[in-house]
Amino acid sequence: MNPRKKRSGRKSAPKTPSFEENDSNVGAEAEVEVEAEAEVEAEAEVEAAVAAVADGEQLQSKFDELQDRYLRIAAEYENFRKRTARERVEMWQRAQAEVVSNILDALDDFERVLQLDSASASVEDVIKGVELVERKLLRELESAGLERVGRVGEAFDPKHHEAIGSLPAGTEEEDHTVGAILQSGYKFGGALIRPAMVQVLMWQNEGSQEPG
Repeated sequence: MNPRKKRSGRKSAPKTPSFEENDSNVGAEAEVEVEAEAEVEAEAEVEAAVAAVADGEQLQSKFDELQDRYLRIAAEYENFRKRTARERVEMWQRAQAEVVSNILDALDDFERVLQLDSASASVEDVIKGVELVERKLLRELESAGLERVGRVGEAFDPKHHEAIGSLPAGTEEEDHTVGAILQSGYKFGGALIRPAMVQVLMWQNEGSQEPG
């Protein structure tokens, strides 16, 4: 048998790390720090993305709510516009029907005048009947808002009168006044619906001489 070697009683000194080992440790620590920072940044980006998605969902929800409210308001306004137009037409129709119903009596009187026996009725009776119908008809129309325009002697107004011709004025004060009514004009509700056709008085000073 081989003789065993005696172990030395001295412990070996710890091995001192070399420069290469120190560099590799520093590099590993740096990589760990970089990875940690990258992980933190990644988590921050994820949180920001989640927050952006949440904000986007809130904005979309708010947009949908406002759009729904706008559509409901638009529909309500359209219904209001149609209802108002329909009520305006109905009101106008009722007003027309009321006017027509008020002149039915005058039409009845006019019919009775036309039914007079021409052999026995006098011209005076016919004229009186026509005058009666005219007064009644005009009274009903005036109560509805009709106003006659044009009177003899009033000042000529081109806004309400349409001059068809002229007549000589007897005095200077009559100059540019209405001398004759050829066709009456009318206003309805204050608005002119037909001007009066008139002849205008014109003053001519016989003593004046025209320049040569």
